[in-house]
Amino acid sequence: MTTPRKVFLVRAGGNGEDEDYVLENNLAVIGFQLVKSVENAKEYPDIFKAVQASMPNEKPRAVGNYAGQLWAFALAMKEGDIVVLPRKRTSQIALGVVSGPYKYQEVRGELRHTRPVNWMRPELPRTTFEQDLLFSFGAFMTVCTIGRNDAERRVAAVLEGKSDPGFAGVAIPKPPVSAESAPPVEEASTDIAQFAQDQIQRHIQSRFSGHAMSQLVEAVLKAEGWVTRLSPPGPDGGVDILAGRGLLGLDQPRLCVQVKSEPKPVDVTVYRTLQGSMQTFKADQGLLVAWGGFNKVVLAEAKQNYFSVQLWDSRDLIEAVYRNYERLPEEVQANLRLKRVWMLIPEDQDA
Repeated sequence: MTTPRKVFLVRAGGNGEDEDYVLENNLAVIGFQLVKSVENAKEYPDIFKAVQASMPNEKPRAVGNYAGQLWAFALAMKEGDIVVLPRKRTSQIALGVVSGPYKYQEVRGELRHTRPVNWMRPELPRTTFEQDLLFSFGAFMTVCTIGRNDAERRVAAVLEGKSDPGFAGVAIPKPPVSAESAPPVEEASTDIAQFAQDQIQRHIQSRFSGHAMSQLVEAVLKAEGWVTRLSPPGPDGGVDILAGRGLLGLDQPRLCVQVKSEPKPVDVTVYRTLQGSMQTFKADQGLLVAWGGFNKVVLAEAKQNYFSVQLWDSRDLIEAVYRNYERLPEEVQANLRLKRVWMLIPEDQDA
């Protein structure tokens, strides 16, 4: 029986600040800048001593936490293991395969802890995965292993282009941990806000697919003061919604909107089609709403046209729903059924 490859969650900065760099350069890069190179470390105690020496004022528990994550990144992670990167700048998840050893090397003028990673599927919509895996991907750690609910088999299937097969309900026994080895670095506390967002995202996808998503976008635009005209179901000629300001919607700016509800990234053809529609309808601005997000070519072109065309992925649409929820039509609210909840953020976790 083939041993499943391990799955590691590795983040790219608290706000995704390293995200573009790592995906473009086939790397995984983590912080821990106070700790210098651990290239000579052979086992966990070596890394623990390095962390302890670099952070003498930290409590032993914090030192152990840092050391465990750095050990997982530098030593426990092996070539062929799978890396999961929940992206912050888009509503997507990147999957890659570890392709080489740990290196302490220069990244944008700073020495950083790195691993080479072949990012084979960098633009997966979050809805590719079932809710239980998304819950694990929300762990409040920079590096950890993802092993619950048969994660290794399921993530490997998605990496191969298949759908998430779901949890089969069979527990996978874990190997014993010896006293001198590092503590297991597994997902612990989870980002509850992201968990709620994923639930809402899945609910909207099930209730507002196809033309219904165009209706949802129109309702949001109306709530924000636009006068709109929605195209009927069927071929739309490159535009789903026309919108303008003023009593009749004839005042500037005039807006062309294209909506794609498919749970996969749209390519640059869709983006350029919208630009053509803007010229046809003499629109000042364009909005491309793509539930499955965008590939990197679209994102690159969109930077050059920032002041004429805006991109919304599922996260952007959901945030627009949040800020306009009370002003949405009653039938839309009835389908969404959202409730605002406030909660305290623990001091040892990022906002």
